[in-house]
Amino acid sequence: MNVEKNSTGEADASNQPVFQMRVVSSFEDIDESRWSGLAGTCRNQGYSIPYNPFISHAYLSALEEAGCANSSTGWLGQHLLLEADDGVLHGALPCYVKSHSQGEYVFDHGWADAFERAGGHYYPKLQASIPFTPATGPRLLTQREVPAAAIQSALAGGLRTLTDRHSLSSAHVTFIPDEEIKAFEDQGYLHRTDQQFHFSNQNYSEYGEFLDTLASRKRKALKKERRIAVQNGIEIDWLTGSDLTESVWDVFYEFYMDTGSRKWGRPYLTRQFFSLIGERMAQDVLLVMARRDGRYVAGAINFIGENTLYGRHWGCREDHPFLHFEVCYHQAIDFAIENGLATVEAGAQGQHKLSRGYLPVVTHSAHYITHPGLRDAVADYLLHERQDVDHISTVLQKHGPFRKG
Repeated sequence: MNVEKNSTGEADASNQPVFQMRVVSSFEDIDESRWSGLAGTCRNQGYSIPYNPFISHAYLSALEEAGCANSSTGWLGQHLLLEADDGVLHGALPCYVKSHSQGEYVFDHGWADAFERAGGHYYPKLQASIPFTPATGPRLLTQREVPAAAIQSALAGGLRTLTDRHSLSSAHVTFIPDEEIKAFEDQGYLHRTDQQFHFSNQNYSEYGEFLDTLASRKRKALKKERRIAVQNGIEIDWLTGSDLTESVWDVFYEFYMDTGSRKWGRPYLTRQFFSLIGERMAQDVLLVMARRDGRYVAGAINFIGENTLYGRHWGCREDHPFLHFEVCYHQAIDFAIENGLATVEAGAQGQHKLSRGYLPVVTHSAHYITHPGLRDAVADYLLHERQDVDHISTVLQKHGPFRKG
């Protein structure tokens, strides 16, 4: 369990604690109650960082236990724990040694290909992320008893040290929030940006109030689209908590496998994973299921955070016009408004979300490259890429569905 151990601080006259950085390979070796004491990992902690289900012990351990993210699938855990000399966990960073770049949603295949052609070895690398989950959330997890900036700096530095110590090509931290960017840049990481589409709930009391903010043509188009989506006798169910029975998971897994097989070739998540999250975090899961003639024909899985609904996977056994948009995007907006959630993150990519009320949002990642030549080439590439992302976001904002002014 104890891969390596190094001091990140010294005791001084003010009797400050000594911190030790420890690396563990499995969530089996991380006490759930200690992990849940970190900001954002469980509900109602009183932290300024809202709960994010993807950094919970329940979610990350389920990925590992169900065989989705472990050494056999190319995700070897190397989770950083920052502990005081009294054993209190003050910080953590979920991290994996990767032998490939699958399931990350921030693509570095071009970097890997270029480095391999030049005679280098890009893999293995370090990946600090939530496997198969393109959702922004805290990566530098902290306690509130110690200033967050000091813990964030120690974790970012610890990841860099781990990369150097094991002669790895690089370390990548993806989908980080704005407030973590500086900690990584101060440690020499390169800053990368990309784009997603999110719905922002402007304290709407009901869906009609949201529709009223749209341009007339867009409003009519959405109302027509939603009518057509359910015109073949389709009804929509919201399933969460005790609704998530094993028979329901069987049906949804069929949907997931169909889409995953066509989209990625090999779906990332196992059937056991869905059972485990149903056992451990059912109140954080929303299945939007479309029913026709007494049986489910399509569905989408969402995860419920403290102020955000995260849309993830969709699948179907019958094709119906606009049903994908209804189940994945419109119903998510309905749920967010009804439950007072501020944001819907609808997953990676997809400019088709723009006309449905989802606006472009810049996402961030940080990258530490050890080879000077590769680092310089990537830095130059990222400079131009950030400019392109900013330009595209500005243009798309102007073409949103909302009334001007």
